[in-house]
Amino acid sequence: MDAKKLEALRQRFSGTGAADVKDPVFRKVTDLLFTGTRRFKPFEGISTFLDAPMRLEAHAKRAFSGIDIPLVGVPMDLGVSNRAGSRLGPRAVRQVERVGPYHEVHRIVPVAEVGVADIGDIPFRSRYSLADCHADIETYFDVIADAGLRPVSVGGDHSMTLPILKALGRKRPVGMIHIDAHCDTGGPFEDTKFHHGGPFREAVLQGVLDPERVIQIGIRGNAEYLWEFSYESGMTVIHAEEFMRMGVDAAIARMREVVGDGPTYLSFDIDSLDPAFAPGTGTPEVGGISSREAMALIRGAAGLDIIGGDVVEVAPQYDATTNTAQAGAQMLFEIVSVVALAIKGRA
Repeated sequence: MDAKKLEALRQRFSGTGAADVKDPVFRKVTDLLFTGTRRFKPFEGISTFLDAPMRLEAHAKRAFSGIDIPLVGVPMDLGVSNRAGSRLGPRAVRQVERVGPYHEVHRIVPVAEVGVADIGDIPFRSRYSLADCHADIETYFDVIADAGLRPVSVGGDHSMTLPILKALGRKRPVGMIHIDAHCDTGGPFEDTKFHHGGPFREAVLQGVLDPERVIQIGIRGNAEYLWEFSYESGMTVIHAEEFMRMGVDAAIARMREVVGDGPTYLSFDIDSLDPAFAPGTGTPEVGGISSREAMALIRGAAGLDIIGGDVVEVAPQYDATTNTAQAGAQMLFEIVSVVALAIKGRA
């Protein structure tokens, strides 16, 4: 080893602590995590999404000062068609430690560079009525949309995305990046059209989602016969088998081409992942994408006008390993990061 280099390293690093860094981006992380020489312990205190500050009063008091990205829990699973339990998803994702705060690919620290806060869960008036829950979600997100914020939510079943889109797309239909095992464009059955298998059909029919700017990635399984609406309306569907052949980079290129530069919502269903990575979900489908591929897809949305997003269908009781909640928290961080980049790009 070069003696001069060794001496320089000794001069630079001998007697310094973990928080003594020069890189300005790294410094944002240490400023968050260190008080003097004491490092924040992820296992102490109150659990929040991504360890973001908790602002439980923000929505009720319309006190959104300093918040750009409100993180919202939506503990509702009345729209499921198979296994229930995703009402416990927000709590499980909050319990995950050590996700972020630094994004090594984007070189961004979202919590330090834009206003990110956990504003709690939607206060549903009923645990029994799906229609009432949807109305509560829409009303809640109307307030967020009127404040000009870009919300990211954790569910809850996928039916919750319909009322969110109704709020965010009220003035102009939005595009959507949809990563899922299922297209979720099925029709009504058993006297309801609001189940988790049909939110995006309804969003298009209600004029809040532009199907020509929707791409659905990872689709597979035995429910293909239900997704005719996706093809008839002009959505772009990339099945898991096609994704495997074309690869991540080609899928990202197609994704960016489809959604363009308009406002775009990013909806991530945890069942897009193969059950090997995420068994804790209501409708698992073998043959899915990997956690790494999902992260790459979301990262591929950097620079797009991402106005919000969600992570849905985490049902932790079906996964004793907690891997599903861990994956859900990571995807939450990935979505928050690309939303933060969209905000910074328009600052």
